[in-house]
Amino acid sequence: MIPKLRLALAQVNSTVGDLTGNVKKIVQVIGRARKMGADLVAFPELAIPGYPPEDLLLNPSFIQGNLEALGEVARATRGITAIVGFADKDDDIYNAAAILHDGQRVGVYHKIYLPNYGVFDEDRYFQRGEDFLVFELRGAIIGVNICEDIWYPGDPMRTQCVAGGAQLIVNISSSPFHAGKKKARRELLCSRAWDYSVIVAYVNLVGGQDELVFDGGSIVVDQGGEVIASAKDFEEDLLLVDLDLDRVFLNRLHDPRRRKDRQTLGPQSRLQKITLPAQKAPRARPPLPSRGVESPLGRLEEIYRALVLGTGDYVRKNGFRGVVLGLSGGIDSSLTATIAVDALGKDAVVGVAMPSIYSSKESLEDAQALAENLGIELKVIPIQEVFEAFLRTLQGVFAGRKADVTEENIQARIRGTLLMALSNKFGWLVLTTGNKSETGVGYCTLYGDMAGGFAVIKDVPKTLIYELSHYRNSLAPKPIIPRRVIEKAPSAELRPNQKDTDSLPPYEILDPILQAYVEKDQSLENLVQKGFDPKTVERVIRMVNVNEYKRRQAPPGIKITPRAFGKDRRLPITNKFRISYRKDHSSQKKSA
Repeated sequence: MIPKLRLALAQVNSTVGDLTGNVKKIVQVIGRARKMGADLVAFPELAIPGYPPEDLLLNPSFIQGNLEALGEVARATRGITAIVGFADKDDDIYNAAAILHDGQRVGVYHKIYLPNYGVFDEDRYFQRGEDFLVFELRGAIIGVNICEDIWYPGDPMRTQCVAGGAQLIVNISSSPFHAGKKKARRELLCSRAWDYSVIVAYVNLVGGQDELVFDGGSIVVDQGGEVIASAKDFEEDLLLVDLDLDRVFLNRLHDPRRRKDRQTLGPQSRLQKITLPAQKAPRARPPLPSRGVESPLGRLEEIYRALVLGTGDYVRKNGFRGVVLGLSGGIDSSLTATIAVDALGKDAVVGVAMPSIYSSKESLEDAQALAENLGIELKVIPIQEVFEAFLRTLQGVFAGRKADVTEENIQARIRGTLLMALSNKFGWLVLTTGNKSETGVGYCTLYGDMAGGFAVIKDVPKTLIYELSHYRNSLAPKPIIPRRVIEKAPSAELRPNQKDTDSLPPYEILDPILQAYVEKDQSLENLVQKGFDPKTVERVIRMVNVNEYKRRQAPPGIKITPRAFGKDRRLPITNKFRISYRKDHSSQKKSA
């Protein structure tokens, strides 16, 4: 019989480049796991350098520093075994998992499948691994792989389980969040466990890194494909579970698939087997705290928590004292301010109302009501005199020309300038308040409402803004975001009686078109076949395409959809490709 193995999954929040801080955190968690009697503790992918380190990996000093940090972590593993993600160097560099045992590095696994799509660029940096690895610890055979390696059927997991005899697969991961991804991820892990009658332990990174949020949600799946333990979502956690590996053997006796797989395996020269040196038998282990399987979060809850975590980590990890944002009395700025307070606390958030002659009395009242509900400071800085000074300065140059969007944009740019002045003077980070719908079609002003350091709701469509506002209000005894803010027609208030629908299709029409075109690359014809008006679709597509230059200059913002603007979707700015609709559906063409 194999004694029960006590496994710890260390769901930590690493910071890219903070080798000292990351090592300190990892060593502390190793100590906690050892105190709880864990035989093995696993940390996320690239936990030591942080994920994704991007072009830091091209700096030899960074690679060497991460190797030295790994040595420090190894020395902290007396009396325990750890699996830790790091960047390895062996002629080239590798995304790697180190096996640390009783104070020494005893083995290394190199990631085989390097993702190079969406936000991932691992082929840019790493050489792919070639070998499969299993190691024996106290009679248990354990396979190690990294993130993407488990998303593909077959190897490395097939060889690890069938030829290597692994009863437990530990997958260390840094899998970024988007809405709905957790369900697909969990289903995949359950399928892999059932495929090979093996326990799968998946440890995921948690925290915000620039536009990415990592949601944690580490899980353990038994040999029958059932989740038996899970860590918390969107926060650090140490998940401990006692594993009965004899049940894996029993399950395999009743599953003929593994025998058939073994007959079809080729030569196993790529399989490495390590037997770890014996340690003293563990003393009586402390009882584990009762932990059930975490209930899945609802769609709005997981998105909102991702926005809060991403905002808080961006501000804290970049060393800002607090944040400042314009409060217009509209729903976008109201939701952004609410997220900021939930992420940072009310004392770290300052709102600024900047009314002009076109601002309604109700808008200022709504901004004041929101600030009062959140308990934040609200500064009121009227811009009318500054605006008039601009107009006087430009009147000679503009003589004979009618007022148009130029004058509207001047107001937005005055507001952006004032916010950046406050940022410089007080060390606050400016949060922009534009949503994905506006950013998608260019309904935003360069150096105006786009001016700032972080775009909290950049990837949130307007219709989802309303849903999230209702959701956040539902969590409080009384509404945080005033009801009038949610109910009134959206307006930039840059000219008399202005409404967003003067310039855009209604958001309930615009957002589905944007989702289909931007996130799913559906054609104009497909959208027309779904019932959308051809002229509306053609207009939206044209606005998306011609405004790439604006999006390229926008601040980073939190990714919450499967395909966000920025790293996810990379289009050339100089681009003559145009799409138009023809009734014969032979419409895609290239125009000069």
